[in-house]
Amino acid sequence: MILKLIKGAAAATANAWSALWTFPTVMLSAFVIAWGAEAAQFLISQGLALAILAWLQTLPEFAVEAVIAWQAGKDPTKTHLAIANFTGSLRLLVGLGWPMIYFVAAAFGWERNNRKFVEINLHDEHSVEVWALLLPIAYFGIIWWKGSLTIWDAIPLTLFYAFYLYVLWKIPPIAEEEETLEDLGYVPRRVLQLQGRNRGIAITALFLVGGALLYFSAHPFLDSMLAIATSLGVSTFVFVQWVAPFLSEFPEKLSAFYWARKVRTANVALMNMVSSNINQWSILSAMIPVLFVISAGRVQPLVFDEFQRHEILLTILQSFLGFLLLLNMQLKFHEALILFVFWLVQFMVPGWREAMIWVYLGWCGVEIVKILISGRSPAAWTALRNTLSRRFA
Repeated sequence: MILKLIKGAAAATANAWSALWTFPTVMLSAFVIAWGAEAAQFLISQGLALAILAWLQTLPEFAVEAVIAWQAGKDPTKTHLAIANFTGSLRLLVGLGWPMIYFVAAAFGWERNNRKFVEINLHDEHSVEVWALLLPIAYFGIIWWKGSLTIWDAIPLTLFYAFYLYVLWKIPPIAEEEETLEDLGYVPRRVLQLQGRNRGIAITALFLVGGALLYFSAHPFLDSMLAIATSLGVSTFVFVQWVAPFLSEFPEKLSAFYWARKVRTANVALMNMVSSNINQWSILSAMIPVLFVISAGRVQPLVFDEFQRHEILLTILQSFLGFLLLLNMQLKFHEALILFVFWLVQFMVPGWREAMIWVYLGWCGVEIVKILISGRSPAAWTALRNTLSRRFA
């Protein structure tokens, strides 16, 4: 028994020390993938490049959620961990990730904007991501209402994501007048200066190398962070809901910081996060019941208790508020502050989560009333029509 404890302590120590190489590797992978996405937006639509980027960046999150869903299939008592990781991940993206992008851009653009807060302005084609966010959120309203997630729910969720990718595929690459090579960093600029097929090969290589670095370092990175969290006495539920998603989403936040600090490309950083939201609301959530059923060996739903339904509803309302705030195709100081403060309250005072459901619901109502009173179509709707008419006319 003593020998087993000694071995366990030694393994935990080794995992903690592995952070010394996994942390810089994850950082490097985030930069390599971001360089690939920056260059790729000149060859395919920026939205599609960001969707590919979101896929690669969320590999660790998919891996963590896949393991939890598989274990829940063997042991239904672990279902709450699958919901904890899923909801925590999404709430971190909207409540911490989106505001982080704004405040980084505001900090770097403070002097250039005559000591005023900047506004993150979206391009017309970004309206595709804004509206694509609504579809899976609306469907999850049905999932919350029936209180279960089944393998049949995976079908519409997957179709939503497939349709989203199809629309992005039809949108042309970014126009040179919107962004020039001089706006890019050294690596993506050098890649785009290559001739012929060498340019495509180099961009593909950046995605593959960055993805490979992330794939091989993600598991030991999470293990090392888990060892550190365990040594600090962090509970399993708290780790699964907040710590693990924060670590698995770290590459996204690093890439977003890289773009947001330029201010002009802060909208790319924001759409990177929104694309990750769409990714997780649709294809990642579709993966959960599939692996759950395969692991269990029979078709059965993940049934939510009252606490889990509250977690899901809180997550739905937070993302829906984020959608409403982006309908004006901007993210402003007070909007970023609202998203951050609302998230911070539920994070710091878990007992207030049910109350925060009503706060989110009330603020969503305020935003909807503001749209109705204005008497005009939301800017995102006009931008979507313009974008689709140019491509599908």
